[in-house]
Amino acid sequence: MSELPPTDWFSDAMRQRTARRYRRDRIFRGVGLAGIVLALGMLAVLLVGIASSGYQGFRQTQIYLSVELDVSAFPGITAEDVANDTVDVEKIRKGPYGKLVRESLMAMFPDVSGRSNIRELNKLVSVGAKNQLRHMLMADSSLLGQRVELWVPSGVDVDGLVKEGLQTDVPEADRRLSDQQVEWVRQLDERGLLQTVLSDDFISAGDSREPELAGIWGAVVGSALTLLVTLIVSMPLGVAAAIYLEEFAKKGRLSDWIEVNINNLAAVPSIVYGLLGLAIFLNFFEMPRSAPVVGGLTLAMMTLPTIIIAGRVALAAVPPSIRDAATGLGASKMQVTFHHTLPLAMPGILTGSIIGMARALGETAPLLMIGMVAFVVDIPQAFDDSATVLPVQVFLWADRPERAFVEKASAAILVLLAFLLIMNGVAIYLRNKFEKKW
Repeated sequence: MSELPPTDWFSDAMRQRTARRYRRDRIFRGVGLAGIVLALGMLAVLLVGIASSGYQGFRQTQIYLSVELDVSAFPGITAEDVANDTVDVEKIRKGPYGKLVRESLMAMFPDVSGRSNIRELNKLVSVGAKNQLRHMLMADSSLLGQRVELWVPSGVDVDGLVKEGLQTDVPEADRRLSDQQVEWVRQLDERGLLQTVLSDDFISAGDSREPELAGIWGAVVGSALTLLVTLIVSMPLGVAAAIYLEEFAKKGRLSDWIEVNINNLAAVPSIVYGLLGLAIFLNFFEMPRSAPVVGGLTLAMMTLPTIIIAGRVALAAVPPSIRDAATGLGASKMQVTFHHTLPLAMPGILTGSIIGMARALGETAPLLMIGMVAFVVDIPQAFDDSATVLPVQVFLWADRPERAFVEKASAAILVLLAFLLIMNGVAIYLRNKFEKKW
């Protein structure tokens, strides 16, 4: 057999080939690094843009009021009723709180006169001011006949003006606050009667037509109830299906056909599951529209393929020697599966389930199809109450023209991202803590 000619590693041709190979390696690494930098840069731009607008959604401008709760202003209530603590709560509920708030504002600006000017002055505070005063008095009727001091939410336009630093570069005709109203706001600020604080209502309140009163608690509770239904339905069914297909089902055309269809279902657009939920749960079973139970069942159908695939992968990762050792000691197929294989695969199953739940938390399209896009003010108390979820709440707020609702939507996105990060962090923690290295 003829010998190959010796290679001249120091020839010009070899140096050129080596240089070209190294140059391709550098180009490949540079392209990969540029892609990573570009992705991180776009993510940073997105997060900074959301955070710069969203942090304002957590803040609320308040105006100080000193309100005289004259007993005579409440029809049907006397001083004796207050002294004997026999005040009718219904009469307190129907009190003239709008008038009391207006009189308090007029006391701070005694020079204001005329119906139009009084109406403009009254717009400085939110319509929620009278509700806050009503709730305070209903909680403690002994305040009747006294002067109370409280901070009430400002109107949405005042809130935007204060957050912009009281800057009015826009002509009066192009803004919603008049020059007189801006001057009143500046006087309140100079007298220390104006403050911007973290808004409790944003976390604790439900949705509202007024941006300064809108909150996410109703959407948070709706998301929790919906995800609870999703978890209760999808995880047991998904794990059971994964165990059967991986451990008990005979390998053949039927099992291959089922596996292919499960993989295809995992790639189906989420809105298709919304149409399926609309047809089955609402039209056929006539379940309540816009209810967490329907949303949970719809998302369970969407999440089920993901859990099955993750469960099968986790079960397949358990070494066959574990099964063989248990079988050699006399364990049945059922005992091998549930006493040995399943516990060792559970970290992977939990990780896949949590990731599936995180995907369900961020879904909007399926829930829009089943009617969870309704305007819901009350906090849901049961699985069949009307409710919405955080992604749908963001969709509703982003579609409204007021700038304050855009801030609320960005703040809700930050809350949603926090939940998603927590869920993915829990999945990573469980995987790292309980994962076995074979």
